[in-house]
Amino acid sequence: MKNTILSFILLVAPFAFAQVQTPQPSPSSQLFQTVGLTEISVKFSRPAKKGRAIFGALVPYGKIWRTGANQNTIITFGDAVTFGENEIPAGSYAIYTRPGKNMWEVIFYNEITNRGNPADWDVSKVAATIEVVPSETKSIESFSIWISSLHNNGGTLNIGWDTTKVSLPFGVPTIAKATVSIQEAMKNNPKDRDYYNAAVYYLQEGQDLNQAKEWIAKAVAGNDKAYWYLRQQSLILAGLNEIDGAIEAAKASLELAKTAGNSDYITLNETSIAEWSK
Repeated sequence: MKNTILSFILLVAPFAFAQVQTPQPSPSSQLFQTVGLTEISVKFSRPAKKGRAIFGALVPYGKIWRTGANQNTIITFGDAVTFGENEIPAGSYAIYTRPGKNMWEVIFYNEITNRGNPADWDVSKVAATIEVVPSETKSIESFSIWISSLHNNGGTLNIGWDTTKVSLPFGVPTIAKATVSIQEAMKNNPKDRDYYNAAVYYLQEGQDLNQAKEWIAKAVAGNDKAYWYLRQQSLILAGLNEIDGAIEAAKASLELAKTAGNSDYITLNETSIAEWSK
């Protein structure tokens, strides 16, 4: 009898616990992006247009919108970021918007546990409100958030759906963080890679090239077989208008790149040598 009951349980168990699985109408999405030295993530859901009129219809003008579907759209900043004159501390925020035909408000809200709009809007929880003029774009079927125009010190946060897009340029504290990192590294027995990274950063950011020259020379002294070190040394010297030294460093990089079989560096060095030799 026990065996019969056990057999029956085993037979029906898969059916008792089975659940219907179907695609969500507004699937969840998550964006991860490093901007300079700052980590940014966005969690949001992506409703589809499905032939509907969106802004001014499904999403009314002049009313606060959850900016997506399902649970709150949440953005997390690893460091304080700036949108124009607005500085937003590191942390997580719900993104609300108030769409308008000619102007949008993008609101960063401290409370992230609401499902949709808060029952009671609390202005004290608004970290920042940014006004932005919407632009027309090619049709976007599914609601989208993305980061574009990346550079070391910032980028652009975009929100788009249907034929409407808003874009918010922002800044991150890369210079301050990199400066502290370099200062700490230089006080603690720096390696050739530390000198190299510091020199390249100064070159990229247009900072003190004489300091970059000193650092890259120490990097090359620590590893004179690294053709990528020599490549950057040539660019720093060229930036200082020390053309003879730049060509010499590029030629050394070129020979090492040929030995290593790195066609990219071969082309880069040959192009630079030809340009600087004119």
